[in-house]
Amino acid sequence: MIAARYLRSRRRDAGVSVIAGFSFVGIMLGVAALIIVMSVMNGFRAELQVRILGVNGHVVMRDIDTPFTDYAEVTERVEKVPGVTFAMPVVEGQVLVTGATDVKSFSLVKGVRGADLAKLTPVASNIKIGTIEDFDQSGGVAIGTRLAQALGLQLGDKITLIAPEGDSTPLGTVPRVKSYPVTAIFEIGLSDFDAAYVYMPLSEAQLFFNQEGRVGSIEIFTDKPDRVADLQTPVEAAAGRPNYTSTWQTDNQAFFSALQVERNVMFIILTLIILVAALNIISGLFMLVKDKGRDIAILRTMGATRGSVMRVFLITGASIGVAGTLAGLVLGVLFCLNIEEIRQFFSWLSGTVLFNPQFYFLSKLPAEIDSGEVVSVIAMALGLSLLATILPSWKASKLDPVEALRYE
Repeated sequence: MIAARYLRSRRRDAGVSVIAGFSFVGIMLGVAALIIVMSVMNGFRAELQVRILGVNGHVVMRDIDTPFTDYAEVTERVEKVPGVTFAMPVVEGQVLVTGATDVKSFSLVKGVRGADLAKLTPVASNIKIGTIEDFDQSGGVAIGTRLAQALGLQLGDKITLIAPEGDSTPLGTVPRVKSYPVTAIFEIGLSDFDAAYVYMPLSEAQLFFNQEGRVGSIEIFTDKPDRVADLQTPVEAAAGRPNYTSTWQTDNQAFFSALQVERNVMFIILTLIILVAALNIISGLFMLVKDKGRDIAILRTMGATRGSVMRVFLITGASIGVAGTLAGLVLGVLFCLNIEEIRQFFSWLSGTVLFNPQFYFLSKLPAEIDSGEVVSVIAMALGLSLLATILPSWKASKLDPVEALRYE
């Protein structure tokens, strides 16, 4: 009751109330900012991992000495390894692409079998126009939405591929140029992939890249991408031929490590907001102890123990921290649950594209709330708030009635 009365604003305690208000707002914003930033970075990493692993093999097998002319048999043997969902022989190469406009773009052509393309969920489940049925016999290609927009292509239009390693002529090597109809347009959701990937029937890619009867690699997909290192040895042994493998973790290690470092740094920086708010609680309580010197003297005279006086000020300061933490929790969770709508609103309000997919890979702003991290943020905020009250409360409890009157 006494702590609640001290928290209520009165004219002579206006300074204390203002500091308490700033402390409340600081803790609320700090907790909310931590939850929002951690959730966005979790969502960013999860979306990138899901989409990258959805279209690229978790383990990539390449040949040693002899080309993969026996890729069909090797694929069958590898798919029998426990933990492997499917294996996909691939012919790929960098090309220059042109379309209906004068725009030219560099793309990655991946020659795959139609049955394998149907198993690539990020592509097969996100066909916007056209179809990938009878992909092997279509003689056409599937391209991303951003590439189609850049080249001004629609379904059925011709896309021209120019490969630097072309045909040998008496005049030297001439780049290979060939046009293919667009039979499908997909949108994976990763801007880089939607702007650069071209899927072609495996037989067509073998002809285009002068790799008849062989493939460059076999991409292997597993049911547990985080444990691909355990599958490397069984997969290499199941191939039954000289080969070497690499995993998505080694190929993308620098990228995901950078995300983790950035995430940790942001956590430390945003924690400073809560720390500053906690320091405001200390200053506010010291002012409150000074203003309530007569009250402390009266309470001690009436028989209140030092522990009782200390609890009064502990509850006063802790109440600010608890209220600010709970308000920040609600604000942060609500923001994360509606983050895409909020992004669109501010984009409309400012007239600019916030979180431009061309720079941030993803077409939508993701947020994934981790309950463990939220609990950690709440515990840290409550802990800092409680620690901030100890020194002023201890100072108040040490005042005897005579000394307390001197504060007046």
